Amino acid sequence: MLKVSEILRVKGDTLFTASPDAPIQRALETMSEHDIGSLVIMEHGELVGMLTFREIIRHLHDHGGSVGNNTIRSIMDDAPVSVSPNTSAYEVQRLMLEKHARYIPVMDGPTLLGVISFYDMAKALVAAQQFENSMLKAYIRDWPADNEESSASAAP
Repeated sequence: MLKVSEILRVKGDTLFTASPDAPIQRALETMSEHDIGSLVIMEHGELVGMLTFREIIRHLHDHGGSVGNNTIRSIMDDAPVSVSPNTSAYEVQRLMLEKHARYIPVMDGPTLLGVISFYDMAKALVAAQQFENSMLKAYIRDWPADNEESSASAAP
């Protein structure tokens, strides 16, 4: 069964963070520059929230398209659902669908290990399915001959 730790290992360890007291404008710039959809919000070395385009779009809608001088703290999700490295890919899928979460932090106790995105999940599941398909094809190609069929076809 595919685990979160395996997805993180393949994904790599690049992680973008911001302070909750940083301006929303700076978060937008970071997300745009790095073509990412979320920022992990850290304070004093601990996860305190997540900021995604969802929160930014809601803020823009509510404030006439302006981010103003507001800080990330004012719009971030301060209680994001998280998973551990041992969580199964199936459970992550379930949580993402149930909570409408496109990004889920991976925590090992108080330590942030990374973030799993909906895209990461799709990519990992497709790769796992392709691997399983290739293994099944190899198994079928090397199917052992049945002794009765072998002897029956060899008989005159």
